[in-house]
Amino acid sequence: QVQLVESGGGLVQPGGSLRLSCAASGIFFSSYAMGWYRQAPGKQRELVAAIGSGGSTNYADSVKGRFTISRDNAKNTVYLQMNSLKPEDTAIYYCNARLVAYYWGQGTQVTVSS
Repeated sequence: QVQLVESGGGLVQPGGSLRLSCAASGIFFSSYAMGWYRQAPGKQRELVAAIGSGGSTNYADSVKGRFTISRDNAKNTVYLQMNSLKPEDTAIYYCNARLVAYYWGQGTQVTVSS
């Protein structure tokens, strides 16, 4: 059974930082591309950042220079370090694992507000 469990969300002031974690089980983690998506109220889910099995990364233009995705294959975990957070980063953040099939976590809420 595949499980992706996100953690690390919460309420933060503008300009602050958060680090999201996604622990995976039930998959051969190192073979999977991993990604973080987000969905704000009334908007479509969008890709925030992704990291390939070989470590290559790509980011949405809106987060370049502020967010960093990384993975620890020994811990079956992918991270999203979010710095200089803005109110428009407020959303539910979802972890995604992709090889042939897609798997999703349950999401973690990030709220950026003063």
